[in-house]
Amino acid sequence: MAAARVIASASNAVAGTLLPRGPLRVKPQSVSLCFKNNRLLTQRRRLFSCTAIYNPQFQIKEEGQPETLDYRVFFLDNSGKKISPWHDIPLHLGDGAFNFIVEIPKESSAKMEVATDELYTPIKQDTKKGKLRYYPYNINWNYGLLPQTWEDPSYANAEVEGAFGDNDPVDVVEIGEKRAKIGQVLKVKPLAALAMIDEGELDWKIVAISLDDPKAPLVNDVDDVEKHFPGTLTAIRDWFRDYKIPDGKPANKFGLGNKPANKDFALKVITETNESWAKLVKRSIPAGELSLL
Repeated sequence: MAAARVIASASNAVAGTLLPRGPLRVKPQSVSLCFKNNRLLTQRRRLFSCTAIYNPQFQIKEEGQPETLDYRVFFLDNSGKKISPWHDIPLHLGDGAFNFIVEIPKESSAKMEVATDELYTPIKQDTKKGKLRYYPYNINWNYGLLPQTWEDPSYANAEVEGAFGDNDPVDVVEIGEKRAKIGQVLKVKPLAALAMIDEGELDWKIVAISLDDPKAPLVNDVDDVEKHFPGTLTAIRDWFRDYKIPDGKPANKFGLGNKPANKDFALKVITETNESWAKLVKRSIPAGELSLL
């Protein structure tokens, strides 16, 4: 029987709550959104603490053994019901912060990903021809996705050589010093964007930093990354450009002049892919084999 373990998420991992699906527009300076007994409460800021009511209120449940075909990391809500990390964890936290779900901790090589075609979209290890996939070398940053985003495969992006979306949530490369855990949810702020083109498909990489990182107050845009994390943007680009070469595949390409775009551009990417996701879950766009639960 597959082993099952339930792990409570760290109390500082998620500041948001499970919100209704759809693009969220919040003015955090005036309104706080909280849930209590599955009811949405809206209160003026400073009247009470949202964290006292809802923090963190979700768990992760591991089924099977790591590095096996059966291994899954499910997300559970406060009542123990399975939820989707892709669809049910909110994207926006307000004040320019976003939730980031860790799929692959830094300094590891197992290619973990949200299973977008499985019920409740758990995290699993990717496979190829029935075998577990690994990167040829460790990834040097925490890697994962932005919930409630989707790169539409029917949309040709004129800014990036007309490339179509890769049918996945938007990827995040988190450059902070701490090694996160699979399934951990971090509060991050975006700093830059890289337009990777993988076998003709657009696969955005949002470069971000955890708000809990000591250097987070020092970096607010792409130029700050180069100043306080010298060489990191080039290292990220080169890592994703070259990681398939040992398997005999060509190097990936990058649009936008092979350079990282700034924070405003990254925010535009997030907004556009959040809107695409909203159309997907409303079934305005065919979902194909994607799970919407």
